[in-house]
Amino acid sequence: MARFKPGARRGRRQREEPVKEWNPKTRLGKLVKAGEITSIDELLDNNVRITESEVVDNLLPGLDSFFVNIGQAKGKFGGGQRRHFKRTQKKVREGARNKYTFLAVVGNGNGYIGIGKGCSRESFMARERSLINAKRNIFKIKRGCGDWECGCKTSHSLPFKVEGKAGSVRIIMRPAPRGTGLVIGNDAKKMLKMAGIRDAWAKTHNQTRTRMNYAYAVINALKNTVMIDMPDGYDKHGGVE
Repeated sequence: MARFKPGARRGRRQREEPVKEWNPKTRLGKLVKAGEITSIDELLDNNVRITESEVVDNLLPGLDSFFVNIGQAKGKFGGGQRRHFKRTQKKVREGARNKYTFLAVVGNGNGYIGIGKGCSRESFMARERSLINAKRNIFKIKRGCGDWECGCKTSHSLPFKVEGKAGSVRIIMRPAPRGTGLVIGNDAKKMLKMAGIRDAWAKTHNQTRTRMNYAYAVINALKNTVMIDMPDGYDKHGGVE
């Protein structure tokens, strides 16, 4: 009989966990599951509040996600690498009580993006809550070709100059010609790619090291791309006529 060395693994099949069936609890969820609502634009255009993340999973399948580096690991002499979660401690009679915070961003790369924060005493629960809240807070942006040097009339950049603010962080984003790329920080670059923007210039002010406020400032700037009354001189693509 063959012996296995200590630490060696036997070849076993991993059991696939069964997918849980969605049982909607709200009237909106029941309409989506029944097939009466087939487009998420029907909800976003009418400002319908989404309280179940499964609604977005059914109407926008294949969403990408990533976590903003809002925390920092301890290192020698005050240094340390950035990490996806922020851990805080509270001293109680039993000892130290940990709390984890995640900031998730979801998007489909085609004009839809959402952000959400999750907190819990367990890192797994905090991560899942942040993803759920990001899906519930999803919204639609407007893209275009607002740079006067380009004029290609394709949805590769911003339609016009936008500004966002969160806390003390202020960010200004401008449309850029096709092929310029995203001239912005790494976290914001991922967020713009998830929103479907490929070319943009940006300038930030104040305490941008506060990553959470920095991410929310980018989201507020993207929300400002949706205008009820477009300025004169803009076509349907968001470019200058």
